[in-house]
Amino acid sequence: MKVLIAGLGSIGRRHLRNLLALGVDDILLYRTHKSTLPDDELAAFPAENVLEIALNQHPDAVIVSNPTALHMDVAIPAAQNGCHLLLEKPIAAQYDQKVEELVSIVNQMDLRTLVGFQFRFHPVLMQIREALSSGQLGRLLSFNVHWGEYLPGWHPWEDYRLSYAARKNLGGGVVNTLCHPLDYSRWLFGEPKSVSALTGKVSALELDVEDHAEIILRFEDGCTGSIHLDYFQRPASHWFEINCENGQIHWDNDDGTGRIYRVDHDSWEFVEPPHGFQRNDLFLAEMAHFLDVVRGSASSRCSLQDGVQALKLTEMVHESSVLGKKLFFS
Repeated sequence: MKVLIAGLGSIGRRHLRNLLALGVDDILLYRTHKSTLPDDELAAFPAENVLEIALNQHPDAVIVSNPTALHMDVAIPAAQNGCHLLLEKPIAAQYDQKVEELVSIVNQMDLRTLVGFQFRFHPVLMQIREALSSGQLGRLLSFNVHWGEYLPGWHPWEDYRLSYAARKNLGGGVVNTLCHPLDYSRWLFGEPKSVSALTGKVSALELDVEDHAEIILRFEDGCTGSIHLDYFQRPASHWFEINCENGQIHWDNDDGTGRIYRVDHDSWEFVEPPHGFQRNDLFLAEMAHFLDVVRGSASSRCSLQDGVQALKLTEMVHESSVLGKKLFFS
């Protein structure tokens, strides 16, 4: 399998290392040489700075890991060339005709896709999803998600003001960049019925995008969920709690551990990741799954349509904040 990686920032390089760990070494790089990281680990791989030339070398799959606002500029030509796609999240900065064009090409050419929402591969979240699906905890009533993380500390080797996460023209902002809870809330709880949100900038960080968001999701069965996102919390904190008729669930990303309380047992059950679990295990599992998807031996756990739905959610969050009102899904 020949794989083209477009975008060699931190996530592109993580994908490169994981491909190698999984035994894939026919790797081609598409580079614009704007990465702030040193080139040492890339020197052994062939590279092109013209996308058309790279695609003419007939990669089987393309990993789209450049800045969010530039995803479609790579994904559409790659799809037109019959390449299967791993698209980093969110799939674009906004839902527009380019996204619709990509969806059309993927469907027409029967291409295989995976969107990079790696929390769908978290072993504890997978068990929590099974517990919710079993019905043993009763009807879902409410949930709260909190994710705050100081942006300048994400990539200490670069000036945060130059990162895609901090720049509107590259598709940044806390809603787009930390949109994982918008995806895993759909994955865990189903499609929301309405969205209400407030976003803005309150910190002293030098950004031209929002640095916090308060989001309320309402579901058909009456369940209400709240999601808090920010760029300024120190130390970082990412957790959620779920309330059901017959129990409660807590999960903390810090150690990956979950707790499930069942009313009939009146006790907590601890759900822990495997011994030695590390953050990269999520990305490694995601890449192994993508290779299986490309080979046709697995169905995508997070398809392009899932990516579209998550993108529509981010759009509605922004729009709700601007309009100051609740928005409903059609």
